[in-house]
Amino acid sequence: MKKLILILPVLFFFGCGEQQKNASTEDLKVAIQALIEETEGDFGIAFKLLDDSGSQLLINEKEVFHAASTMKTPVMIEIFKQAGSGKFSLDDSILIVNEFKSIVDGSPYSMDLGVDSQEGLYERIGEKATVYELMYQMIIKSSNLATNILIEEVGAENVTQTMRDLGAADIEVLRGVEDLKAFDAGLSNTTTALDMMLIMEAIATGEAVGQEESRQMMDILYDQYYKDLIPKLLPAEVKIAHKTGSITGVQHDAAILTLPDGKQYVLVILTKNLTDMEAGKQAIAEISKMIYDFVNGNYS
Repeated sequence: MKKLILILPVLFFFGCGEQQKNASTEDLKVAIQALIEETEGDFGIAFKLLDDSGSQLLINEKEVFHAASTMKTPVMIEIFKQAGSGKFSLDDSILIVNEFKSIVDGSPYSMDLGVDSQEGLYERIGEKATVYELMYQMIIKSSNLATNILIEEVGAENVTQTMRDLGAADIEVLRGVEDLKAFDAGLSNTTTALDMMLIMEAIATGEAVGQEESRQMMDILYDQYYKDLIPKLLPAEVKIAHKTGSITGVQHDAAILTLPDGKQYVLVILTKNLTDMEAGKQAIAEISKMIYDFVNGNYS
């Protein structure tokens, strides 16, 4: 019976013909809310169509979430910004290390190979890699080791300030990954769906750093390895530049989507307090499909 309740609002909204064409963002919001009410957990959603219509949909858009690995996109922006200012080159080499300082007391800590998603870098500790290579691995495979090396290079406080300059008022990038003393002290990277939408929009429109830098960032985000959230139920011809993030009870995806006909939109779906991670992931995929169908149906 629960599954029937979940599906009915979606079917009602996504009927064929004129009903679909005349659907409003309010109809879409009602359908999405009906879906997420059937999923144990909290959702923050921000959708914006990147055209002159200004069409958008916001649900709990200012709710604060643990940023998980979505904070790696702001780090990438800061890297391009500092490289553009001449502080370093993306081709410069950095030593691959596995010792970092806690923001709580400066005590050293190391990354745990068993919980990182990019194991290859650990075999190269003591060697060098370019800034670009580390940044690429930070985004496409969400390497925590690469992230910490790069945050030490550019400074977490600089990342946050650059996000403020882009209009993201609440996101906080305080530290690297796996700083357990900071976590225990309640010092974690956080974001809202609205802020992440503004950040992804800045990349899509070329305003994050500059047009060329944004194009390069899009190319990296297109190569995202993890595709089981926003892209999961969408046609293969949809181009999706995105960054995922997950920790216990949390699944996030922040994306820029470009349809074959040129329509483009930003979609951010954040979650927390999920009791069933697979159900949460499926809900994200279904919300993404609903919004994709809405964009197609409303702008035929």
